[in-house]
Amino acid sequence: MTAGPGRVSVRAIPVAGRHSINAYLLVGRRPILVDAGIPGSGRRILDGIAGHGIDPADLALIVLTHAHIDHFGAAAQIRQLTGAPIAAHRADLQPYRAGRVREPYLPTGPFGALLSRLPALHHTTQPVEPDLVLDGPQRLDDLGVAARIVPTPGHTAGSVSVLTDDGDLVAGDLIATSFLGSITGRPANPPFHDDRLANLASLRAMLALSPVSLHAGHGGRLDPGRVARWADREQRRLDRLAARGRIRRRAEVSDAAR
Repeated sequence: MTAGPGRVSVRAIPVAGRHSINAYLLVGRRPILVDAGIPGSGRRILDGIAGHGIDPADLALIVLTHAHIDHFGAAAQIRQLTGAPIAAHRADLQPYRAGRVREPYLPTGPFGALLSRLPALHHTTQPVEPDLVLDGPQRLDDLGVAARIVPTPGHTAGSVSVLTDDGDLVAGDLIATSFLGSITGRPANPPFHDDRLANLASLRAMLALSPVSLHAGHGGRLDPGRVARWADREQRRLDRLAARGRIRRRAEVSDAAR
């Protein structure tokens, strides 16, 4: 079962909760999986793929949007079960190879500060060595999907998004919905960003490409117009915080630890 010629359908695969953590299936002439959930969720994700009428053995590629444990936790397991290669950005190779995220998490607000204390966010998983290491944009036409992987750094240094030629942006943690999907359709920061200003710049760059819909790793589908209005407000807020020296970035935290 595939989408029509030249078109790509985007199908959410819930990994935890109704919308709290999502993987996505892109279906063109062949299927591609975007993100790999939490550790141990491989079977659930494969069942989700099968529930869309797709044989998991037909996966052409697994794209990891970034190296947080809730997005690459089952990557090695899914590759082992399907044989599909993994694509990920070079800037996040160290946590993929270590099977653990870079710490500390840098919260975007009180909700993130609370979540950062949860033991599950500090778990390790099976390390993974990507088969396709990305340094820049990557077209996916040769794999049967009319789409491209685009670097969108900020949430992590190696964050990427996937933009289909139909205008669907599978955005990882470039954007989220409030309280991990609890308020449907309302744009918000995810709980953490390594660099809030860089992430917002990446988001605005993607919005400039006029996507028709955004699909978040936490919370699902978002309207681009609503996200653009949120991004304008967030830019003003971050500019004020930056002027007061109140924004922490991953590079600054690393320098301070030396």
